[in-house]
Amino acid sequence: MKFSEFVYKRTDVDEVRNRIREITEELKHASSLEEQIQAVYKMNEVEKEISTADSLVYIRYTINTKNEFYAKEREYNDRISPMLEEEFQKYNEVLLQSRFRRELEEKFGKVLFLNLELAMKGFSPEITELLQEESRLQTQYQTLLAGAQIEFQGKTYNLSQLGPYMQSTNQEVRRAAYEASGKFFDDNQGELDEIFDKLVKNRTEQAHRLGMKSFVELGYVRRQRNCYAPEAIAGFREQVVRDLVPVVCEIKKHQAECIGVEKLHIYDDSFRYPDGNAVPQGSYEEIMEAGRKMYTEMSPETADFIKMMFDRELFDVVAKPGKATGGYCCDIPGYGCPFIFSNFNGTAGDVDVLTHEAGHAFAAYMAEKNIDLIATHLPSMEAAETHSMSMEFFATPWYGLFFKHQTKKYEVSHLEGTLNFIPYGCLVDHFQQVVYEHPEMTPQERNEAWLKLEKMYRPYLHLEGIPFYERGAGWQRQNHIFATPFYYIDYCLAQTVALQFWLELEKDWKKAWEKYKHFVKRGGTDTFLGLVEGAGLTSPMEDGCIRQIAEYASAWLKEKEA
Repeated sequence: MKFSEFVYKRTDVDEVRNRIREITEELKHASSLEEQIQAVYKMNEVEKEISTADSLVYIRYTINTKNEFYAKEREYNDRISPMLEEEFQKYNEVLLQSRFRRELEEKFGKVLFLNLELAMKGFSPEITELLQEESRLQTQYQTLLAGAQIEFQGKTYNLSQLGPYMQSTNQEVRRAAYEASGKFFDDNQGELDEIFDKLVKNRTEQAHRLGMKSFVELGYVRRQRNCYAPEAIAGFREQVVRDLVPVVCEIKKHQAECIGVEKLHIYDDSFRYPDGNAVPQGSYEEIMEAGRKMYTEMSPETADFIKMMFDRELFDVVAKPGKATGGYCCDIPGYGCPFIFSNFNGTAGDVDVLTHEAGHAFAAYMAEKNIDLIATHLPSMEAAETHSMSMEFFATPWYGLFFKHQTKKYEVSHLEGTLNFIPYGCLVDHFQQVVYEHPEMTPQERNEAWLKLEKMYRPYLHLEGIPFYERGAGWQRQNHIFATPFYYIDYCLAQTVALQFWLELEKDWKKAWEKYKHFVKRGGTDTFLGLVEGAGLTSPMEDGCIRQIAEYASAWLKEKEA
C-alpha cells in the first residue's frame, strides 16, 4: 500500500481512554506473568493506533500547512494528548508496581521501566492545561515560519527556498539573502518574543507544579535522559570549548583565506569554496535515483529498506508553498514503515536528507523487523541521532553518485561541517540552560546571553551588518528551541559517536558497518551509554573523547587539503 492510500482514523478519545482503563484493570488483576505479558501487548496495539494517527496528521499537515482538515486534526490531537497521557500514567504506575516486574524486565528490557519512571516523573494531571497551551504556542511558531513570504530579487520565497541564495558564490547575494531572511524575523520580532516568553513561563510553571526547581530538570526528564545528568553535559561542553573550538577556529581561518575574506561574517559561514559549495549534480529525479542505487549496493538490509521506501512512495522532499520548513523522518507503526519529509533546494543539504533522514528511516525499518514493543523501537534521541549522523559517513563510498567531480569538495566540507556543528549545538544547549535557570529574563537579556555565548563557542564569527543577528536574535531561527527544548545537545552527542564510527570506517568499512548494524538493531532496548558501550565505542562525556576525534580530523583535513 502506498502512502497516499494510508487511511487516517481519528483517535476517539473516549473510546481509547476506556480501552486503556480496561487494559490497566486487566494488568492490575492478572494472576500470572503470562496474563500481564498479554496486557502489555494489548496496550502496545493501542499505542500503535494513536501513534499512527498522530504521524499521519503531522505528515499531511506539514506537507501542506494550509490544509484545513489536518490543521484542525492537529489541534484536536494537541488537545487530547494530555488526556490520554493521564490514562497512560495510571497504566504505567500499575506496570511499575507489578509483582512480576523482574520477569517483565527480563522479557522487555530494563530500559522500558527506566523510561516509564521518567514518564511518571514528568507528568501530572495538574499540568494538562499547560501542556495544551504549550502545544498551541509551538504550532503558532511553526505556522508563522511556514507562512513566510519573503520578497527577494523580484520574486517571493519561503525560508527554505532562500537557501541556495544564502550559499551563492557572490558575497553580495549571500548578504542580501541573509538580510531578507533576517528582515522576516525582525518584522515579526514582537510575536516571536511573545511566543517564546510564554513558552518559558509555561514550561517553568509545569516544572514547579511537578515539584522541580526549574524546567532544566523537567527538560532532561522529557528527553529520556536515563543515564546522565546536566553536570555530565556541562563537562562535555567544556571539552568542546577546550579541545574542539580551537580546531574549528583553524578550519574557519583556512575557509576565510580560501574564499578571500578578512573577516568571516554570518553570511560567509556556510560558504566554503570561492567557486561555490559542492552541489548535487543532476535533477531531483537523478538525486533520488542515486540514493536508491547507493542503498541497494550498501548491504542486503539497506537494499530491502530502500525498495520498500520507493515502492510505497514514502518521500515528500520537494519544497513548495505552504509546506513546513525543515526535514524529518516520522515512523508510521500501523503501516510498518517510516516517512521522509524535506525541502530540496539544490544544495548539498538535499543529499544530507538521503543520508541523515534515511538513517533514521533505516533504524525505524530495522526496529519494525526486530523489536516487539513500540515503546522500545527507538532509543532516546541522542542514540536515534547517532543512527542518522553515522549513516552520513557510511555513505562516503557513494558520494560520487551525487557530486561527480565535486566529490572531494563535499567530503571535506561535510567533515568540516560536522566538526563546526558541535560547538554551535553546545551554544544552543547552553543558551537554553541559561534561559530556563533564569525564566525572569527579558527578551533583550536573552539576546545578550546568546551573544555572550556566541563569543565562547563561535569566536571566529562576525555578526555585524545584519540587524537580526547583530541584536542577538539568531536563535529564533532554531525550531528546536521553541518546539523541543534540550533536544539540540542530542545532535552533539550523536555527532561525537558518529565521528567515532567514521574513525572506524576509515580503517575498515565492513567491520565498522557490522558494529553500526548491531547498534541500530538494538533499537531502544538499552540506554544511550549502554548502546555506545555495546558497540565498543567511547562515551562522548568521557574526558579525552573529543580530543581524540579533533586531533585525527584535523590531521585528515590537512592531508586532504595538501
